[in-house]
Amino acid sequence: MSFSDLFDSGFQLRNKGHFSAIARVALTDGKISAEEKTFLDKLSVRLEISPAEYEEILENPLKYPINAPYSHELRLERLFDLARVVHVDHHLGDKQEILLRKFCIALGFNIDNVDYIVDKSLKLVDKKVDLDTFVFEMTNMNQ
Repeated sequence: MSFSDLFDSGFQLRNKGHFSAIARVALTDGKISAEEKTFLDKLSVRLEISPAEYEEILENPLKYPINAPYSHELRLERLFDLARVVHVDHHLGDKQEILLRKFCIALGFNIDNVDYIVDKSLKLVDKKVDLDTFVFEMTNMNQ
């Protein structure tokens, strides 16, 4: 094992934190549904989470610190990433909205606006907008 293998890079640690936070959201009702499991499987690949780390995180999602987005723009960037991942799975149908709704609440969006935020974000992702357009449209959606 090389010296650099002894320590996780900040990027890898942040990805583990993101994955851990999403796993916590999936486990809020005490179980992971088949749709959530499929989503976590795909997300683990995107975040470069190894199978061993995947199992470890699901067993104890509190092990890694949450890298909570502290600004509205960072929450929108995280929402953009999550909406794209959820949207790719067209077989989820209406469940993609339920899953994304959970994530919006966990990201700290106002619960009264979550349905509108989910609808708008999925429409923008369906149009394949880039991050800058997504953030602009979501920031100015009430104007």
